[in-house]
Order: sequence, then C-alpha cells, then structure tokens
Amino acid sequence: MKIAMIGTGYVGLVSGVCFSDFGHDVVCVDKDPRKIEMLMAGKAPIYEPGLEDLMAKNVAAGRLAFSLDLAAAVAGADAVFIAVGTPTRRGDGHADLTYVMAAAEDIAAALTGYAVVVTKSTVPVGTNRAVKQVIRKARPEAEFDVSSNPEFLREGAAIDDFMRPDRVVVGTTSERARDVMGEIYRPLFLREFPVLYTDLETAEMIKYAANAFLATKITFINEIAQLCERVGADIKQVSRGMGLDGRIGNKFLHAGPGYGGSCFPKDTQALARMGQDHAVPMQITETVIKVNDEIKRRMIDKIIDLCGGTVNGKVVAILGVTFKPNTDDMRDAPALTIVPALVGGGAKVRVVDPQGRAEGEALLPGVHWMDDAYKAAHKADCVVILTEWNEFRALDLGKIAKKMATPRMADLRNIYSAKDAQKAGFEGYVSVGR
Repeated sequence: MKIAMIGTGYVGLVSGVCFSDFGHDVVCVDKDPRKIEMLMAGKAPIYEPGLEDLMAKNVAAGRLAFSLDLAAAVAGADAVFIAVGTPTRRGDGHADLTYVMAAAEDIAAALTGYAVVVTKSTVPVGTNRAVKQVIRKARPEAEFDVSSNPEFLREGAAIDDFMRPDRVVVGTTSERARDVMGEIYRPLFLREFPVLYTDLETAEMIKYAANAFLATKITFINEIAQLCERVGADIKQVSRGMGLDGRIGNKFLHAGPGYGGSCFPKDTQALARMGQDHAVPMQITETVIKVNDEIKRRMIDKIIDLCGGTVNGKVVAILGVTFKPNTDDMRDAPALTIVPALVGGGAKVRVVDPQGRAEGEALLPGVHWMDDAYKAAHKADCVVILTEWNEFRALDLGKIAKKMATPRMADLRNIYSAKDAQKAGFEGYVSVGR
C-alpha cells in the first residue's frame, strides 16, 4: 500500500516509520523544512528509543521517504493520514482543529484518485465528518472515504506499542475504506492482535474515554497517597494490593507529582469541554483536572517544608524534568509548575535530565543545566527526583549525601526509601504517600 503521512510530530513520525516496517511505501510530509532536513539526514526531531535505527532500516530498503511536497505524496496514495497537532485552544479548553482542517484542504486539492483520508490526530467527536465536509466542499468530484484511527502510543515505548498493540481502533462507514485499513494493518491481524471496527463517532470517543480513564487512575492514586501520608499507610503497598485485583490492574497506579505530557492534559480538557457543550458535564474528568493541578502545587510545598520553610538562597538539584523517562517531551510536565516556583522562591536551581535540555532551556529560564547528578548535588541543600530515568534509580546515595551542604532528598517518584536515605546519611527524606 502507498501511504502519505501528513505531519512528522510524535504520532506521525512513529506511525509512518512503523507502517514502512510493515512493508508499505510511506512518505512522511511536513511544512517545516528544518524537520525534513533532519529526517533526510537520518536524525529524528524527537527522542524515542529505537526510532532512528528503524528509520534508517526502512529508508535503506526504499520504503520510507520524507518530503515537503504534500501534493506529490498524496497523488496516487491508497491512504492519507492526518497526524498534525491538536493543541488545547487558548481560552476555552477545546482542541484546536486549525491544523487538521488545513491539512484536509491541502489533501482535497492533491487527491488524484480514490483514497482513504485517515485522522490519526486526537480529535473531538464529529471531527471526521467535518473533515469529510471540507474535502467534499473543495472537491465535489473527489473519490474518497474518511476513517478515524486513533493512536494509543506511550512515549518511550511507542514502537513496541505500535508493533504489539493492545488493540487497533478503526472507525469508518465504508466497506471499501474498511478493506483498505484492513490491508494496512494486515501484519497485526495475521499475528492476531485485535482490530476493532466501529463507526466514526465511537472511534473518536474511545480515544478520549481511554485517556481520561488513565488520567483518573493516576489522580486517584495520588489522592490516596495524600491520605496515606496522614494516616501512616504506605502507598506502594496500597497500590500493589489494589493492582493485584484483576478488575483494577497495576498499571497507572504509581504515586507521583501528577500527570503531564502531550495527551492526558489536553485530552481531559477537551473531553470536559465536549461534555459542557452537549449538556452532559464530565464531572469526574473535571475533578481529575483540578486535583492534578493541586497535586503539582502540593509537591512544591513538600520541597519547601523539607528545606525548612523556605528555598530562598538554597541550592536545589532537580533530577529529571521531562514528563516521563525515555522521552524529551516537556509538554505539561510537572517540572513546568514545580521548577519555576522554586526559582521564584529564590532557589538556585540546577537541572539534570538525559534528554530534556533541548526543550527545557527555553521553558525553564533561570536554572543551571548540568550533565551529572553527582556534580549537581555538590554543596546542594536539597536533591529532588522529578522523573524516574534509569540513571537516577541506582544512585550512590552515600556519595550524593557526602557532596551536599545539607543532605536532604525529595523523592517524588518513590524510587528509594526513608531507610535507604537515612542509612546513606541523609538528614531529611520525603516521598509521596509514605
């Protein structure tokens, strides 16, 4: 199959590369010359483990190419995927569909024969029908169908998620489009991964419902963690005890500084707005958004209390600022709330993150970037673990403590224990829910 992938952001690039590895001919298109130059040079504009190697393999095999020319990529394509950004619209919380509709207009002008126009971007219910209307208005004679194909990729594990998915969701109203989508995902069907076919609206809703539910699990366990701190319970054992129940499961039950990233914040807001627009308030989701913001602020108080009630003049070493490990994504990361508050409180903040500096330098002014946790801890008053990168999971705590002016640690990912910290020489140690 010939596929055009419009957009080389996280979803578009990973999806395009993986489709090419399925054996399809894929052209990934973007309007940003800088991105295309990087991709043609074999460099990915995002960090995702294994992505550049998979890119190189499929470019060498002649199945994958990158281009600024949308018209050439769309001409003769069996499927055209829209994988552009849908950020939160300023002022009202709705998903901004500007880029999606602009892509639909460009695709309409470029169609040369039958194609399935597939929305891969996360979009509110009704968007795919709106895309169809845009194309039909621009090209009444065009032969095409639309399909909704939401993604369920976890940053840091996206390739494995694409190749071994829990499910693939395909929304369409056309048998012809279903056949095309079935052929595109044929390698997964042959390996018996479930492919769920639905109507357009159901496919769109599945994505939002799934993300809102996962965000709710995270927020729920974080609220329970707060109660654990008051009553003397251990959130790690509580999470384990809950997760062993097959009806609940153990994923997304890890207490921490709140959720962030490219999906949960904007998708929960968009779902809440959809509910308001249709007079069906999403009260649980609205509460999740509110509580998640409060959790981030509570982490600030936890650090300040550990530092004796003020961070003014204190040296604070922050380990990890991306919203999760194995990604360079800083979107809505807890660090974007916590670090500026520390800087604003007069702290001298040092930051270490294996991949976060490229985005973080512009987003976190007033901090000093370093490349080594031990150097960052030198004469520091507090070390804060914000992101659980592997290199922060096996620190020599004794070595860290000896380097510090005042050995104190805020372990906001529960990597260590109070016993470990005390044994290593830390005078103060706090975590989440313990």
